[in-house]
Amino acid sequence: MKNNYDYIRIRNTLLISLIVILIFLLSVSILSKIYRTKKVISYNQNNFKIKESTVKYRDNGIGDLTINPVIEVYLTKEKRIEKMNLEEYIKGVVAAEMPVGFELEALKAQAIAARTYALGHMESAGGKKYARAKGADIDDTVNCQVYISKANIMKTWSKNKREEYWNKICKAVDSTKGMILTYNDKIVRQPFYFSTSSGRTEDASEVFSVNVPYLRSVSSPGEENAPKYHTIFKFSYNSVVKTINKYFSNSNINIYNLHQNVKILKRSEGGSVKEIRIGNIIITGFKFRNMFGLTSANFNINFSPNYMTITCKGYGHGVGMSQWGANAMAKTGKNYIEILKHYYQGVDITRIKYLTE
Repeated sequence: MKNNYDYIRIRNTLLISLIVILIFLLSVSILSKIYRTKKVISYNQNNFKIKESTVKYRDNGIGDLTINPVIEVYLTKEKRIEKMNLEEYIKGVVAAEMPVGFELEALKAQAIAARTYALGHMESAGGKKYARAKGADIDDTVNCQVYISKANIMKTWSKNKREEYWNKICKAVDSTKGMILTYNDKIVRQPFYFSTSSGRTEDASEVFSVNVPYLRSVSSPGEENAPKYHTIFKFSYNSVVKTINKYFSNSNINIYNLHQNVKILKRSEGGSVKEIRIGNIIITGFKFRNMFGLTSANFNINFSPNYMTITCKGYGHGVGMSQWGANAMAKTGKNYIEILKHYYQGVDITRIKYLTE
């Protein structure tokens, strides 16, 4: 009887141990799925990390959900919607938005910023469609980000350079496939970029009156050779008064008091004009820029006997990544992650997964 009792006791012990092991393994499996977004892989020999993840939009965060890599693009000249693979679309955006002669690392940074922007508008991934894209996710203009097809971009390049240039675009996009910008495990919703800074980017709060933690003013040296680093505009007094009165009929401005009644009052940390007085009204520098079609809001005004001359520094709104600044950083040996982490403060690079993978 004792031997039989010992046998039963040992058997029960083994069964309990087996159950405990099975429960432990099941728990590990479940936890690994729950925390899959915390998995990281090393990036070369640097200290940077790229998070391995898929995108989850129900809470605007990053979670365990794959996406369909198809984006709907409204082609404005053809007045039709075309469905295309997201990665192929990004190649067309990089080709249109950044000079192909730029450094490869700058092109990679552009690809990731463009992919992040696109994903935020893909309804199939839970994003919000651009309202004026005729039902598509996005359009092909500067209202979103410019897209050009391979066939059309090839026409702009010399015949002996076409394959080389296109292969370079493909390398920049393919080597960063699926990579997007995230902040605190959530997709970056404002991955803004622009052409040329005046040596420093702008804080989003100064330009768009919205506090975005990853869009801070940062230094952006090395852009002095950019085509639009300096731009000079010359307006007759008559044209200036006509433009001002078109927008503000009560400004009390005329050709005789103009030089005394246009004055810059405040500037941002990045150098752009925050406030400017025109007669008896005060407007933002960005409003003034739009009124006169200036290249940036970082400007100075000078008056001659018959003309008002405006000298601008930089090209674009100045928020986020400067494309010419990114190229300048790449020329000094910085890689695309260093570039992105400089212009988008505190972000991570996350690799999403597609249904076709």
